[in-house]
Amino acid sequence: MSKQKSNLTFEEKIKRLEEITEILESEETSLEDSIKLYEESVQLSKDCISILENAELKIKNLKNEMKELSIKDFNNNE
Repeated sequence: MSKQKSNLTFEEKIKRLEEITEILESEETSLEDSIKLYEESVQLSKDCISILENAELKIKNLKNEMKELSIKDFNNNE
């Protein structure tokens, strides 16, 4: 995948996946082009999964920070 595609946002990667799906469903694509598009879609999918996993981890960390703050606040009020 080119550097340009690897710098795409999550939303742009999803949009590109949708475009690839439409192209592959058109049945007007050569086998060689279909394989290239499929390879691109696999990489885009991996990228999206990684982005989502990182987002989930950030959210879990933020929730833990909020819990710690709440506990500290509760203990300070006693």
